[in-house]
Parts: sequence; structure tokens; C-alpha cells
Amino acid sequence: MKKRSTSQSAFFKLRLLLGVLLCFAGITIVLLAQPRTPSTQSGSSHPIVQAQFRGVLPVVKFDISPPLRDMVPLPVTGCTLRENEDRDIMPHVAGPLAPVVPDPVVQRVLGKIGIPAPSISFDGNSNLCGCSPPDPNGAVGPNHVVTMANLHFQIFNKAGQSLFGPAANNTLWSGFGGDCQTDNSGDPVVLYDQLADRWLLTQFTSSGPTFFECVALSQTNDPTGSYYRWAIATGNNFPDYPKAGMWPDAYYFSTREFLNGSTFVGAGAYALDRVQALAGNPNPTVVGFLAPPNPLYVVGDGLLPSDLDGMTPPPVGSPNFFVGSQDNNGGYGAPNDALNIYKFHYDPVTPGNSTFALTNTLLTQPFNSILSASCTSSRTCIPQPGTTNKIDHLGYRQRPLFRFAYRNFGDHESLVTNQSVNAGAGPNGVVSGVRWWELRSPNSNPVIFQEGTYAPGLTDGIHRWMGSIAMNSLGDIALGFSASSSTVFPSVFYTARHAGDPPGVMTLGEGSIINGTGSQTGSPRWGDYTAIDIDPTDDTTFWYINEYVPATSSTGWRLRIGAFSPGGATPTPTPTATPTATPTPTATPGAIQLRAQGKKVGGINTSRLKWRGATSANVDVYRNGNVIATTPNDGLYDDSTGTTGQASFMYKVCEAGTQTCSNTVTVNFGP
Repeated sequence: MKKRSTSQSAFFKLRLLLGVLLCFAGITIVLLAQPRTPSTQSGSSHPIVQAQFRGVLPVVKFDISPPLRDMVPLPVTGCTLRENEDRDIMPHVAGPLAPVVPDPVVQRVLGKIGIPAPSISFDGNSNLCGCSPPDPNGAVGPNHVVTMANLHFQIFNKAGQSLFGPAANNTLWSGFGGDCQTDNSGDPVVLYDQLADRWLLTQFTSSGPTFFECVALSQTNDPTGSYYRWAIATGNNFPDYPKAGMWPDAYYFSTREFLNGSTFVGAGAYALDRVQALAGNPNPTVVGFLAPPNPLYVVGDGLLPSDLDGMTPPPVGSPNFFVGSQDNNGGYGAPNDALNIYKFHYDPVTPGNSTFALTNTLLTQPFNSILSASCTSSRTCIPQPGTTNKIDHLGYRQRPLFRFAYRNFGDHESLVTNQSVNAGAGPNGVVSGVRWWELRSPNSNPVIFQEGTYAPGLTDGIHRWMGSIAMNSLGDIALGFSASSSTVFPSVFYTARHAGDPPGVMTLGEGSIINGTGSQTGSPRWGDYTAIDIDPTDDTTFWYINEYVPATSSTGWRLRIGAFSPGGATPTPTPTATPTATPTPTATPGAIQLRAQGKKVGGINTSRLKWRGATSANVDVYRNGNVIATTPNDGLYDDSTGTTGQASFMYKVCEAGTQTCSNTVTVNFGP
């Protein structure tokens, strides 16, 4: 055989090497061309999940109601809450499936700065339906507060005076006909659409075999006026636990879907065309999807759609965001503790091009959703004074609690939500806490910006659970929740933090909307959700709707509504809660409250000042002791300092020409 020369051998090896490199390059190009799940905090063990498109759902009936103020409230005897309210999707596990990891982000003590007392606190309707749980929720507008519960709603002015009701929820559909008129089934939701100054009230039907979501949208900003009314069919799927969110393009709804009312088939997601609905279109486009429970942990026990707060809409073309949670100690087979983020793109021009998909799984700090082995199928979880009856914790449900509140600050987008969790061992055993999250960059690169578990019960023994969370225009985050222990009757408390405070911590202590004066002895059910909302008149005051028990009874719950502002907090310790009733606080005028944040505008250090409480037409803005501007008292001023590097500025705002001034705020800029 002829021997190959050295040069020929080297040439062959070079050709072989080039061939291998080109092959790898081709593979790399193909891989890079494929769609990928965003990697930031994802750690996802499952692929992107595309939900099943259910098509455009039929609107079976539409009309315009008479003015609500002229309608006769339906009698209490017409209320029949469905059996097996908020049904289970699978048998409950007896306890955590793996060792419980200590919560690494738990807050064990109250914040050291006292939080202001409520500006108002008043009762809503009592348990007129003899049912449990009440599902308390509500919303606030410029002049009204509207509350809904199982199975009644009520309209108040903002001084707490009732203007309509309490009335059975299906009073809203009186004269409408069909199941929406006759089937008062519950799981209601009320939203205030601040962009349109309208009210949206909903509940479902449960009689079947065709099930409906009944939707009422006010024609004007007066919730006692006339409503557009629609009956939207979900077919043979019972739309359990519906939750709603307002977005510029649509009103979005999430559900837990049960085929023929019995077999769990996944999470439903719906978009009701908002422009068409506001115009009173008799047949608005309603796009539906079903996210199947394959695997079960990707839908968990329910999803939440994002709900816009403030007057700044999301970026043009932004999808609506849905959130769910998963716990590797729960019974749904989750591989880790995480939040699941879905994106709903609604296409109003070609509805068939709409999409709903799980796009991100964000790993969280470890949490355990199961409070104890006794607190699953029996729901006997939270102790109360004077009774062995315990009430529901809701954590084992493995779902975030209403709302998934969204706000666009211009330089960033934020979303906040919460869930009841096991916080660890307190002085009298395991106590409940509230895990809360703030997410940012939801569309481009979603991340968990901060998270914490609010659980001072590890110190004082009080369980805190069933929360609702939101963020105001100043960046304050407020959390409302239920609180109870063997010595503290079920009560309605709240806490908060300011923007820029240490991450994951509620720094402002604790306030009380109402200290409960009784225990619930006849039912373990509690909740199943509450609502905290932002007052649109100042975009800073929080309103919270929850339940308490005025006197120990079987199911003698009553709604409670209160408002508070985190501004004006003082550095005084917050006293430990007591089980005694306190008088309802009344609003008092306070000093001017100033907040300030620094940002770069064109490279220039710029301070954004926001204030409230000034009464004059104009205010003087002071920087470092000197007046730099006299400006209209509209609550907002941007100071372009003319500096670019490291600097520090002190600000205050005063009534023009006086020394009636705000607190002093320092803004620091880095190099």
C-alpha cells in the first residue's frame, strides 16, 4: 500500500477540523433560532405551556338595566349559596411532602415606625344569607365605595353612608331573565375602571348544565345608575372562583374550570373586549382559553389576572399578566417553590390570533403553603378565643390571593401579590404569615424584585393570613389581612412600607381597621379572598374590605371597610393588638406630607416631589433651605438640579408665602 505523505495527512486533519467546527456552528445557529423560556430566575423544569383556545364565547343575552336606585332589592330568602363552595381539585395531602425549610425572608417583628390610624372605618352588610364564607371584596371610586360578598352587595358614599342595599347580588340582573336573574350563586368581584370612570360587578351561575359569568358594567360613573348587562356562557365548564382585572384592551377573568360542575379540567382565562363593553355593544368579543392541568402544578389552584392601578397604562401592546404559585411541599407535584407567569395577548382585530401561555417560572425563596396536617380537608387551622373551632387558612390552596395589582411608574413596571403560608414556630406552635412579592419587568424580563413573609406572630403568637396587597403612586406597598389567635378575636389589620425601605420588610408597624369582638363557632370557612384598593382621587390612600365577627356566633360575620394612608408615619412603636373593640377613628386634617425620589433625566440629577395635605392654590418648594419655585398645588413637581455627580438635597413644601410646611425629605444621588 502506498504511504500517505505528511503534507496530505495534515491537510486531511485540517479539513476534518473545519468540518467539525462548521457542524457545531450550524447546530448553534439552529438552537439560537428556537424560542426560549426567559432564563432570569426561571429555573423552569417544564417547557412553555400554550393553553387551548376555546374560541370566541357566546354572549347569550344583553340588555340595559333600569337605574339601580329605582330597582327593588331582592329578598334575602332568594339567596341560596351553592353546595361545596370553592370545591377541591384533588384530595388534600395530610401534610408537607418534604422537610419544611425555614423561611429565609420571614419578618418576625412589627416594623419600628408607627403607621397612621384609619381615616375612616365602618361596617358593611352582615351575614344576610346564612352562608360561609363571605368572599368579601370591593372597590373605591371618586365618590363611592362598592362592596360585594356572598351573596349581597352594597353601595356607600365615602363617608360610610349607605346609598343602596344591602341587596342580593342578583338584584343587579332583575328583569334580565335566565340564570343570571334567578341563580344567586356568589364568588362575586367588583372593579372600578379608573380610566373610564365606570364600575364592573360580576358573579357566576352554578345551576347548569350551561354555566354563565354574569357581568354588569355601569353606563356612567354613578354605581346607582343603569348598567349594561351580559350573560357570557362558559358551556359545560363551571367557572369556579372567577377573578377579574382591568386592562386597557380588555377586562380579563380567571377561573377554575370543572366539566359538568364536577371534574377539574384546568384554569380558564377570558378577555372581554373593553372598548366594545364600554360602548354597550350587545355582542362584545369574549375570547376564552383553557390551561390544562398537565402537569397540575403549572395551574395550581387558581390564577390571577393583573389589575391596573393608577392612570398610567402599560406600554402599548403589553399583554395582561396572570400569576399562579407552586409549592414543592404541596400535593400538586411541583419540583420547586415558584411563581408561574402567563401572558394573555388579546387580538381585537383577529380574535383567533390571541394567545395565552405560561412563559416564565420564577423561583422564589422557600415557602410552605401547608400550615399543619390538621388544616387541609378539615380546614381547621387558625385558633380563636373561647372556642375549639378553628377557621380556614387557605394556604394549602397553593394560589396567590386577589389582587395581582399592576402599576406603571414610567421608569419601571411593578406587580404585587400575596399568599398565606406557614411562617414557622411561634410561642404557641406553628403560626401563619403572609408571603408577598413584588415583580418587575413583567413583559421583557420578569424578575422577583423583592419578597418577604410578614409574620410577627413568630414573636406575638398572632396568626396573620388571607391578605390583599397593592401599591400606590408613591411606591408605598400596603398589605391588609385577617389576624387571630387564642386571645385575639378575628380582626382586620394592615401594615405598609415606603419605597426605598429595606427590601422584603413591612417597616411601618401595624394598624387596625377593626379589632374583632367575637369568634365564629359553627363553620371553619373564612374568606376566601379580600380586596385592598387605591383611592383614585389622590392615588395614595388605601381602602380595605374584609370580615370580622361582632359577637361570638355560628356564622355571624360582618364586612368591614376602612381607609388609611401610610404617609405621616411617626417613629413610635406600634402596640401589640388586643382582642377588645376600639372606637371608629375619624378623619383629621394633617400636616403636608411630602415624598421625594431621585432619578436621572438626560444624565441630570432630578428629584420628583409628591405631596398631599396642602390647601392653598400654590406651594413654595424649598431646596436646601431656599425657595426654588412657587408652583400650583397639584401634588407634583420635578426639580432638575443641574448636577450630574454625587449630591444630596433637602426638600420641603410649604403653603405659598407661609411657614406651614411639610416634613423635610433628603434625596441622595450617587456618583
